[in-house]
Amino acid sequence: MTNRRGFIAGLAAAASLAPVPAWASVGAPSFLAAALFPDGSYRLSGLDQAGVILFSIPLPARGHAAAAHPFKAQAVAFARRPGTFAIVIDCQSGTIIRPLEAPKGRHFYGHGTFSADGTRFFTTENDYEAAEGVIGVWDAVSFKRLGEFSSGGTGPHDMQLLPDGNTLVIANGGIETHPDTGRTKLNLPTMQPNLSYIDLSGSIRAQVELPPALRKNSIRHLAVRGDGLVGFAMQWQGGLTEYPPLLGLHALGKDPLLLSAPEADQSTLQGYAGSIAFSADGQSIAITCPRGDALHRFDVSSGAFAEAFALKDVCGLGSGSKGLVFTTGTGAFGALDPAGAEISARSDCQWDNHLIPIRSFG
Repeated sequence: MTNRRGFIAGLAAAASLAPVPAWASVGAPSFLAAALFPDGSYRLSGLDQAGVILFSIPLPARGHAAAAHPFKAQAVAFARRPGTFAIVIDCQSGTIIRPLEAPKGRHFYGHGTFSADGTRFFTTENDYEAAEGVIGVWDAVSFKRLGEFSSGGTGPHDMQLLPDGNTLVIANGGIETHPDTGRTKLNLPTMQPNLSYIDLSGSIRAQVELPPALRKNSIRHLAVRGDGLVGFAMQWQGGLTEYPPLLGLHALGKDPLLLSAPEADQSTLQGYAGSIAFSADGQSIAITCPRGDALHRFDVSSGAFAEAFALKDVCGLGSGSKGLVFTTGTGAFGALDPAGAEISARSDCQWDNHLIPIRSFG
């Protein structure tokens, strides 16, 4: 029998998966994903629950992630770090509304999120001369910059809005970079990742750091359950003879819980988790590893490792109507069910890192 907590989590998950009316104009997609197509073009596509492409819009270069407006058929697409572009796209017409320009001395980190009412947009940024993370604040109508505040750490990557509508959770990866040195990591001996919970005015509510032995575990990507439980995926910057946990769970006011598979399975991840997502009912959470062709699923309530799936170049991960869905660099879109991983669509493209949900916060 479903308990009350599970029932409420299920209702919250179902609400987050309900179609957003304005997006019906482009076929009511459930997800956004960037990809490379055979003609050499990079595109941002809208996908339905079965992985069918409903629209595809050109990008100026390789994309990483995107953010979907909660009401309008509008998205902001980001370049793969350390790329500099972020563009606002009208997904109905396929036109670029305007580019976002980071202030001098900054670059974007590939992720952003809208406020619940759709009036503001927030971006993770690098103040690379000061080696500090910044959250940019933008008007989500004109997309003029309104201001900024500290991310609470170095190297902010992913960022999500909590269900309270007033708190951002930020994955400060802890890694210092500079455009002059590309993707070179400049501070590995001293890096210190954290999760920062910051309200929309910029005030820090809470911060969580990993134990000292895991300070080289860069916190990169986030998933948020309907009750505010945060899942975070990590990428290990230490030696690959070690197999640290790459998945964590955290609720405000509590200590983080780190989850790991048995060593034989954990070692296949090569210290790298690509994407993270809760299942639709909130009872499972998973991470992907394109380097190890692996997807690991865990039970949330017990923290127990549930199953490993072998999937070629899997990275994108999302919450589908019945569970977890994934994309791969081979063009596959599929879902996890009790029988295993089932491919429902194959597109002539190479899906990139993330599968971004389109949902209303209302």
